[in-house]
Amino acid sequence: MRHEKQQLRDELNRLKGEQGQPKLKPNKKPASREAGNYSSERERYKPKARHKASKKAALKIDREEVARVEPSRLPTDAEFKGYKEVIVQDLKIETDNVRFWKEKYYSPAEQKVYVAELPAGYEGQFGPGIKATTLVLYYAINTSEAKIKEFFEHVGISISAGQISNLLIKKQDQFHVEKESLYQAGLGSSPWQHIDDTGLRVNGVNQHTQIVGNPLYTAYVTTESKDRLAVLEALLNGQALSFRLDAVTYAWLNQVTIPASALAALQHWPQAQDLDRNTITALLDEHLPTLGAQHRRYILEAAAVSAYHAQQEFPVVQLLLCDDAPQFKRLTQELAACWVHDGRHYKKLNPLIAHHRQKLDEFLVRYWDYYHQLLTYKHQPSPQEADRLANAFDTLFSETTDYAALDERIAKTKAKKSSLLMVLQHPEIPLHNNPIELEARRRARKRDVSFGPRTPDGKKAWDTFLSLAATTKKLGVSFYHYIHDRVSRTGQIPALAELITQQVEQHPLGISWENP
Repeated sequence: MRHEKQQLRDELNRLKGEQGQPKLKPNKKPASREAGNYSSERERYKPKARHKASKKAALKIDREEVARVEPSRLPTDAEFKGYKEVIVQDLKIETDNVRFWKEKYYSPAEQKVYVAELPAGYEGQFGPGIKATTLVLYYAINTSEAKIKEFFEHVGISISAGQISNLLIKKQDQFHVEKESLYQAGLGSSPWQHIDDTGLRVNGVNQHTQIVGNPLYTAYVTTESKDRLAVLEALLNGQALSFRLDAVTYAWLNQVTIPASALAALQHWPQAQDLDRNTITALLDEHLPTLGAQHRRYILEAAAVSAYHAQQEFPVVQLLLCDDAPQFKRLTQELAACWVHDGRHYKKLNPLIAHHRQKLDEFLVRYWDYYHQLLTYKHQPSPQEADRLANAFDTLFSETTDYAALDERIAKTKAKKSSLLMVLQHPEIPLHNNPIELEARRRARKRDVSFGPRTPDGKKAWDTFLSLAATTKKLGVSFYHYIHDRVSRTGQIPALAELITQQVEQHPLGISWENP
């Protein structure tokens, strides 16, 4: 009654144009299973011996000075014994405003004026330093446009909010082209890829960003939906989908429930050739007008998957490493499941009695012990060990307890045996999808600060520059130096696609596919 009375008071104050009682969140409780802590890092992580590396070796020395001892401090018998090295890091932030005097010539014979060109990167009102800093602060440091403007004002740069927006979005064709090339090189760098998705609002409309990557690159592709067709579109870097009716299509459809009459009708349509979306939609409307929405979707997905594997413009992914989301399934020849996602389901169990809590804790010890055996196998794979681990999986996940919820969860894990044990066939793939989960978090943090783009150009820029920032970090390239190099057109940093190819030549990521 007190709570209801306070709500009525707050509503009266609101109607009078005032504010109600402030809503204060309660103090945060210590993390526990009951409090919603579903992380398995404590059980999964094993501490490693720490080896502190030298920081001096990687530091660039810009200048050297000799610090001298005041002669008045030295006794008469002091002898010079050399120098003691000390490295101090510092940063200098200052303006570099340039007034250019462009030579101008006039030819009376040609009646034409000749004016000198500005150096590369100085087009417009701002030089390459401001352009690179703006892009790095927004896309890599996750600074809002308002704070970027404030930063420039503090150091003496006069720039408007509209000019900052234009630097972030407009005239970025060279970066869009490089993102497309690095994505294609990344897809071709290994037969397997991580994949995940996260939400994004574009001008207030909910869309979805697909994140694809491996240890050498990360690519962001925003699509209007998150179904299988959207994932295929992302794997083709946003290109329009094609649809193909052939043996692969019918094999795909045989695994779902499709009316025999619909399958018979498909046989009379164009076979073994690519159709665009309008064409196959028109065929469905004309010949199968009463077909249900789900069956219609199955046909489109099967035909799109077949066309994806038949096309040769983009490398075809052989294995996706992902969570248990349905839109990622049945797109590639093989699928690897994430052990961390599977383990998270056990953390969500909430046993109410001590006996069930004990059963759960004891099983989780065996669960993560088996996980660490798989990690050991990755470093020393052998057919004998693969057979042993496969049998051990059956033994572990055939257990039954008197805790029904735990037994149900164990059975669900056992049903995913083929995808969870894909590492036995391909030891080079990770056991979890954490790397791409962190890249999805990067987009989520960007979304928290800047909400989301408002135009198609903004959406494209978000995808491009977040891809470039994540990829340069994986390749060990300074994102700032990379952006400055491209803006000033000095060409000192190779194309990212080229760097990816070089890394693959040195450290192949698909050995098990090359030597089955």
